[in-house]
Amino acid sequence: MTTTDWDAAADSFDDEPDHGLHDPVVRGAWARRMETWLPTARSTVLDLGCGTGSLSLLVAGQGHRVTAVDRSPRMAEHARTKLAGTGAEVLVGDAALPPVGTQRFDVILARHTVWLLPDPAAALRHWFSLLRPGGRLLLIEGVWNGTGLSAARLTALLHAHTERVHHEPLSGDPLLWGKEVDDERYALVARAEPPRRHREIVDVHLVLRRGPDVLLARRAGTGYADGLLHAPSGHVEDGEDVRAAVIRETAEEIGVELDPDELRVALVMQHRGPGGNPRTGWFFEADLDPARPPRNAEPDKCSELAWYPLDALPDDMVAYCRAALDGYRAGQRFLVHWHEDSDTVAYAPRAPRRAVPLPVASAATGGLHHVELWVPDLAEAGAEWGWLLGRLGHLPYQRWSHGRSWRRGDSYVVVEQSPDGTGGAHDRLRPGLNHLAFHVRDRDTLDTLVADAPGHGWRLLFPDRHPHAGGGGHYAAYLENTAGYEVELVAP
Repeated sequence: MTTTDWDAAADSFDDEPDHGLHDPVVRGAWARRMETWLPTARSTVLDLGCGTGSLSLLVAGQGHRVTAVDRSPRMAEHARTKLAGTGAEVLVGDAALPPVGTQRFDVILARHTVWLLPDPAAALRHWFSLLRPGGRLLLIEGVWNGTGLSAARLTALLHAHTERVHHEPLSGDPLLWGKEVDDERYALVARAEPPRRHREIVDVHLVLRRGPDVLLARRAGTGYADGLLHAPSGHVEDGEDVRAAVIRETAEEIGVELDPDELRVALVMQHRGPGGNPRTGWFFEADLDPARPPRNAEPDKCSELAWYPLDALPDDMVAYCRAALDGYRAGQRFLVHWHEDSDTVAYAPRAPRRAVPLPVASAATGGLHHVELWVPDLAEAGAEWGWLLGRLGHLPYQRWSHGRSWRRGDSYVVVEQSPDGTGGAHDRLRPGLNHLAFHVRDRDTLDTLVADAPGHGWRLLFPDRHPHAGGGGHYAAYLENTAGYEVELVAP
């Protein structure tokens, strides 16, 4: 704000080199700037706080149709004299609420005006309403001897209306001012576009299965996470859906041409790397076809391909990929993995876990909540059940003095050596629980489990009829542990 009597100042206003633009050098400097700030096509320009009309005259001379407004009648009179014969219109009125009715403009120009207004935010809001879609606001301001409006403050006011603000410092160009200056002077060009909605890159990942193993690629030469293992992956390109993208990336990275019917959604994760922007990742599962073995099709980006057990993944992995595969193994379908800026890109076993599983909507009634098994020896049961449930994708869930539990999805299994227990060993042939049955994803995985089971306290029942002890069309294994509990593993 200022108490200047602008009518009284009008007659001497043009004495300043940057006001009157009498000097051809100064006038040329402003003309060149205006050419870069204004549209190349003939446009309608509203000059607010036009003063004596020097910039309006430059703008009109570049072929634009000008409406100039100043609250000082004397200033407006000088402007009319300068602009005579250009077709420009000069109005007397308040720059904050210019008397232009329902007219809309391609450009609103204001030089050394915003800082004088009692409510700059309200004025800017109204000015944006006077712009045509895609129009621009050209503001030339500064701070002189502590008075004025800084670029940071004015940019913050503009960001309520648009994200497209171009800042151009002007203090370093003495030709604009007819002298050297050392204060803050600048131009801001703001486009009449609403703030952009949040956008995220969508990436796709392949979980290629070979029984209990998954394929991982070691990154190299990419500039991101080089040396770490990661699932074959890439970004969705314009015009692609996520399924088409993972098919393309698979062919490009490991030379395998997948059919859409071979893909199954494994997991969706929103993830943010340290100091990075959020992304949404789709993880697709597919089974290895031995007739189409993977190969390193991008040796400039990948140093090796290798198979790793899903239940014993290596530590030298990209952290969010490791979290996704751990979640996938546990039956989770939606995760948020949000790194702190101080985190590492690499998985760190002792670092805080950043993965947050998101529950999936389900029927409130009828789903299995948990199964609780009372056991005679907790240490023995914890080792045997812990191994088996871990291999089946359950994760450790609860731990207390008398029990343990493992969770997969919404359900969990408890083993407890209760002080209230009676009797001795479990007898599956008596009334009560006979056995638990679990899905296994494929026959190779089931065969591997059967082979490994004896080393973890489980023996194969009905070996003479395995794997069809349950019937000719039923591929399954029946295992019994040391305490006599039976499980059935069923493969398609």
